[in-house]
Amino acid sequence: MTRTATPSTIRVPRGGILIGLFLAFSMAAAAQTATAPVSKIDSGDNAWMLASSALVLMMTGPGLALFYGGLVRKKNVLGTMMHSFFLIAVVSILWFIFGYSMAFGEGSAFVGNPTHFLFLQGVGAAPQPDYAPTIPHQTFMLYQMMFAIITPALITGAFAERIKFSAYVALMIGWVTIVYFPLAHMVWGKGGLFNWALGGRVPVLDFAGGTVVHISSGAAALVCAIVLGPRRGFPREAMLPHNVVLSLIGTGLLWVGWFGFNAGSALSSGSLATSAFAATHFAGAAGGLAWTVAEWVEKRQPSVLGAASGMVAGLATITPASGFVSVPSAVIIGLCGGMACYLAVTKLKAACRYDDSLDVFGVHCVGSIVGMLLLGFLASAEVNPLIATTFQKNGVTISLVGGSGQFVNQLIGVVVTFVFSSVATFILLKVINATIGLRVDAESEHTGLDVSQHGENAYNE
Repeated sequence: MTRTATPSTIRVPRGGILIGLFLAFSMAAAAQTATAPVSKIDSGDNAWMLASSALVLMMTGPGLALFYGGLVRKKNVLGTMMHSFFLIAVVSILWFIFGYSMAFGEGSAFVGNPTHFLFLQGVGAAPQPDYAPTIPHQTFMLYQMMFAIITPALITGAFAERIKFSAYVALMIGWVTIVYFPLAHMVWGKGGLFNWALGGRVPVLDFAGGTVVHISSGAAALVCAIVLGPRRGFPREAMLPHNVVLSLIGTGLLWVGWFGFNAGSALSSGSLATSAFAATHFAGAAGGLAWTVAEWVEKRQPSVLGAASGMVAGLATITPASGFVSVPSAVIIGLCGGMACYLAVTKLKAACRYDDSLDVFGVHCVGSIVGMLLLGFLASAEVNPLIATTFQKNGVTISLVGGSGQFVNQLIGVVVTFVFSSVATFILLKVINATIGLRVDAESEHTGLDVSQHGENAYNE
């Protein structure tokens, strides 16, 4: 029977409703942007933050893609690089729809309201004074989006060479929604549980993502490695990197991008950005030195890949502390991080026999745990005066300068992040495995993910 619409019973397709909502939000945001005052914007700060946003995006593609791609076998290089590049597209769209709202919208101590900035409504040219008063709100949003992209990309190194692409997509969408967005709100969002500067309950210092980025992804990586199980043939067969040169190029791009990652987290182009920039560089150098010396002493031959791994370890270790510590403290943190990560990769991994393919847990999680805890003792008000005057409890100002009290706060942040990410990741993996399955079959793994999952070869000879 044909239905005829009357003025009182017009029916709109569901897709039309969604499009209508999107258009309404877009027009509202445009109107707000057009009338928003921009007099508080500092052009120097904005230029630095836009450059930093590009630097952080470069860390994922091509930086991490090359770093990870060179470390796997030749038959899996495209599939591994695809993991990083595909996330740029997926996470960006999730961020646009509800991710930014969950991370930085008003909400509870644990997560922002997903509808607060739905479709980025209200995110325009006017600064958001709570987060970054001298740059457009849209610039701040873009910068934070690049963090949301690289964090799940780090996890992919743990299950390289054996996960189904469909399972990877489901895991990444679920993980950023359930783990990353809430964690970003808890640490950096207004009223977040751990936000020391904007009304948090437990003042955890984390300048650029020790908890939100490195510990969360590293904990998830460990769970992924255990649940998926080892690659076929591990550890009996040698699974050597197919192109260390690619990995070294990726290391260099990561190091350069890390200046945007850490120094950009000052959200301005002032002296704090300079201090974080310096701390980042010297910690990366110290981490590379520590790993190289340790390997030289133990194996009598310092490897190039070991030096690169140590540099990344030093950079990951200083990330949470970069805006709170002096250069001498950064060197100490980098040395400790490089040594701790070396032991985690060469000793702990062998003892526990888990196959974290590209050592995400050993480098990123272990490194940032070291950085977070050392920061508890080394945080300096001379570097960042706000930590001595900002946090209040019951109307009393409490200094967060390094000491036993702040160490306890840092430890709480580390434990909560590790447990939350681990449990959520485990549940996601079990659900995905029960529905679409996690691993490729034996034949596909033997052939390689490039051909079996994507129908391509990296090298056509």
